[in-house]
Amino acid sequence: MCPMNMGCVIPPPHTYPCWVSCYCARMLHEMVAEEWEREGGDEWSKRWEVALRRAYGRADDALKDRALAPYSVGSTSLVVVVSPCQIIAANCGDSRAVLCRGTQAIPLTVDHKLDRQDELARIEEAGGQILYWQGPRVEGVLSMTRAIGDHYLKPWIISEPEVTFTTRSDEDECLILASDGLWDVLSNEQVVKVARNSLREERRKALLNDSSLPPAHSAADSLLCCALAEYSDDNISIIVVDLKSRKRRHQYRH
Repeated sequence: MCPMNMGCVIPPPHTYPCWVSCYCARMLHEMVAEEWEREGGDEWSKRWEVALRRAYGRADDALKDRALAPYSVGSTSLVVVVSPCQIIAANCGDSRAVLCRGTQAIPLTVDHKLDRQDELARIEEAGGQILYWQGPRVEGVLSMTRAIGDHYLKPWIISEPEVTFTTRSDEDECLILASDGLWDVLSNEQVVKVARNSLREERRKALLNDSSLPPAHSAADSLLCCALAEYSDDNISIIVVDLKSRKRRHQYRH
């Protein structure tokens, strides 16, 4: 297998302790690796899709143990795997991954919310109700339609992730992985513009030995400041992945 990097956004809820998100942060990446090894000889993309779905299912099953988490607690989960040629995104919930390609904002995931007709139909077919309390919610409780945990809302809330594959391009600048505390107040295009400008400025400073933070770290800080300036009142978890290779940075220096 070629070298790969994995990033995860598993934000803790802002109203409950982080039982589910803390468990997933500790265990989910290990489960993904174990399921990848277990899958064996399947075609590459199919092997990844099955491994990710089984890992999410394992985490969800483990959290039925009330010693780990109450039945009323859950978490969104976003996992992104970056290889030299592909970006694999697995999402369950309302976190989001967006690719900055040149000046374009390309969403790699689609939020699991009740404005999606396919999710609404799935819940209603399973016998669930959509009740309105500060907006539409599953059984009047949860505004997203998929999560790890939240077992008291099964079978309407499911833990199966949607998995996408995106072929990498030389124009790819960065990936932004974030919870809804960012996306609720800034558009994909705004986020990409801030991240891209910050990365380029910090790379320029690095050439002059005038930067103490990695460019991706500074870009994430800039996005956090923008979200707070827009009065985001939800959890804000952000990862920025710099996709420019060392070779291209060397060319940029000269």
